[in-house]
Amino acid sequence: MAAIAIHSHTSTLVLLSLSLILFAGFFATRVTKLFRLPNVSGYIIAGMLIGPGMLHIIPEATIENLSFISDVALAFIAFDVGRFFKKEVICGSGTKVVVITIFEALVAGVAVSVAMRFMFSFSWDFSLLLGAIATATAPASTLMTINQYGAKGEFVNTLLQVVAFDDAVCLFAFTLATAFIGISGNEGKGLVNLLAPLFFNILALVLGFLSGLVLKKMITEKRSNENRLILVIAFLLAISGICVILNVSPLLSCMLFGAVYINLTEDRELYRQINNFSPPIMSTFFIYSGMSLDLGSLKAFGVVYFLIRIAGKYAGAYAGCALTGSACKVKSLLGLALIPQAGVAIGLAFLAQRILPPDMGDMLLTIILASSVLYELAGPGAAKCALVLSGEIPSPHRKE
Repeated sequence: MAAIAIHSHTSTLVLLSLSLILFAGFFATRVTKLFRLPNVSGYIIAGMLIGPGMLHIIPEATIENLSFISDVALAFIAFDVGRFFKKEVICGSGTKVVVITIFEALVAGVAVSVAMRFMFSFSWDFSLLLGAIATATAPASTLMTINQYGAKGEFVNTLLQVVAFDDAVCLFAFTLATAFIGISGNEGKGLVNLLAPLFFNILALVLGFLSGLVLKKMITEKRSNENRLILVIAFLLAISGICVILNVSPLLSCMLFGAVYINLTEDRELYRQINNFSPPIMSTFFIYSGMSLDLGSLKAFGVVYFLIRIAGKYAGAYAGCALTGSACKVKSLLGLALIPQAGVAIGLAFLAQRILPPDMGDMLLTIILASSVLYELAGPGAAKCALVLSGEIPSPHRKE
């Protein structure tokens, strides 16, 4: 009876905490809308307020029981990224956008990794993971700004394609970093242990590919919307669970799952269904992230990360545009619109926290969470500035 009572008490706390989390997110966005700030910033701030660092409304033990939220949210994010990898889109953009994206992402990642390693003497494991996460750009703020002002033109077209491919580059970079760490951590332990991380990552990709094929067979024209949604969520949860068992990132597997399905079916409606279903999950995820934020441990290296990533994004975008012969306005302004960082980066930070020793993992998570708030505050303004300077915001808006 005692065991039943304890279990019932834990379940009650989790349910009430989830309710409080969703209410906190709702009311926080009422405030951020007044200041025209992104919802993500409101969610993270709400999490900080109700978490252990401030009001302590949500108990720490309950926060630990909600850790699965990050895995679920990350699976949804990666699946949605996969829809941008349609054959005609990739063929239509050619190598130009791919080159620009690789440069703007990897220059920022390399710059952050080198700075953390040689300026602060962090381990290569920590430096590589933080650098890989630095490659990500959150497209939501940029897309919101473009839609708000009705911006159109060559600069906007290039920007939209770059932010679509950016997260994919980040997922590849993070997977390679984790595989390298797994291999380096198995030095001297035999060939099997050395190759295990690489084998499990390949196995995860095969799982994502096969899931796309099977889902295509299972979702027929007669399948109801409810069952379509049930099937895709079941696949995403299964992929995430199996990847956790294999101790690999589920990101590339879920992204390949989404890419295979969209290329086989052209079924955009399924992605719309997922996007309509996911807001409570994403809200909970970002608030949970805010509850895990410890600003007290954010020191000089957090500021260095914030500044070097911006500089790396700008320099990489400039170099990529110069190499591909892009227009002058694209070359000089693209980096300004690539500042925001949120969803994928925060999800990866939670995965990195599991890989690193506890103190280093907490430090990396704090850096990403704190800088995400700053990036989301600065990003929309920088993106608007780039759009105005490019001349692609209609004139009534430019007069404001």
